[in-house]
Amino acid sequence: MRVKSQYLFVIAVVAVLVLAFAIGTIASRASKSGKAEAKTADALPTVQAVLTPEATHEYAVAIRGRTEAARSVVVRSETAGVVAATPAVEGSFVRKGTVLCRLNVDARQATLDQARANLRSRQLQQKASAELAAKGYRSQTQVLQDQANLDSAAATVRQAELGVEQMSIRAPFDGVFDKRDAEVGAYLAPGQPCGTMIELNPLLIVGDLPETEASKVKLGSSASAQLTSGETLAGKVRYAAREADAQTRTYRIEITTANPQMTRSGLSAAVRINAGSGPAHLVPLSSLVLDAGGRQGVRYVLADDKVAFAPIKVLEETAQGIWVTGLKGPVRVITVGQSYVAEGQKVRVAAAR
Repeated sequence: MRVKSQYLFVIAVVAVLVLAFAIGTIASRASKSGKAEAKTADALPTVQAVLTPEATHEYAVAIRGRTEAARSVVVRSETAGVVAATPAVEGSFVRKGTVLCRLNVDARQATLDQARANLRSRQLQQKASAELAAKGYRSQTQVLQDQANLDSAAATVRQAELGVEQMSIRAPFDGVFDKRDAEVGAYLAPGQPCGTMIELNPLLIVGDLPETEASKVKLGSSASAQLTSGETLAGKVRYAAREADAQTRTYRIEITTANPQMTRSGLSAAVRINAGSGPAHLVPLSSLVLDAGGRQGVRYVLADDKVAFAPIKVLEETAQGIWVTGLKGPVRVITVGQSYVAEGQKVRVAAAR
């Protein structure tokens, strides 16, 4: 049976229409799927992150401190007398042995002169006694008595010399005569002050370590101090208390430093004490955030582009950023958008500008 040509034409047209409809349906579905995927990608929050490598950095303990004199001594009179002179200038540097206050000698010089005259007499008597004893005209007992008298006279001279020497109140060490307590004409009894001496070279820098940092500081550790005057001093830890202050629960620490320029005592200082070195990361200050528990840290992007949070501890703040611990290895730290994403959330990462 032969099909008419008109029927063949109709069948061909219908087939073309069916094929065109099928192709259109498939293309529409593919277009909708592509748009859905694009829309899903566009829905991911975009953040900027910077790859931060791990580096070795010196750890330091930072505290507030102050300068302090290595020694401060109130120089007192050993004997009684009226102040006759105050040759040392208050506030000036003086050498050890410099007279700070001189008392009126009064009759002490006469007593010394008398003791010395008696000593010369005893010396002559002992010499003559020894010569006579050698010739057999003096007993050995008499010779020993004369020697005892000579020794007693020598002791009396020494006592009188000390009495005169005590009239001059002298500096016990090299330092600054910081304060004069006695003026010319004042009467000083034994134990009353002439003035105060302080030793500024070496100089101490003292502070208080919190309980959390006390174990990190060792004797001999290097340290530096930035004074309010602008000076920077370097020294070493010479003392770290083992017992905490009952009120503040802190531990006193002392750093000694050379001070040839005689920097004053009592200046406030920002102190940094070397506590070794270890792994750390340099991150921008703006990247720091707080998690739901109030912990300070940074948010970073994992390999699967999901957000994670790491609590950190700040070691040092610099012009380039802050050094922190708490991260491991190279980390993509979020620098823009970290406050608008949460842990476990997937993000789209754009390179930091």
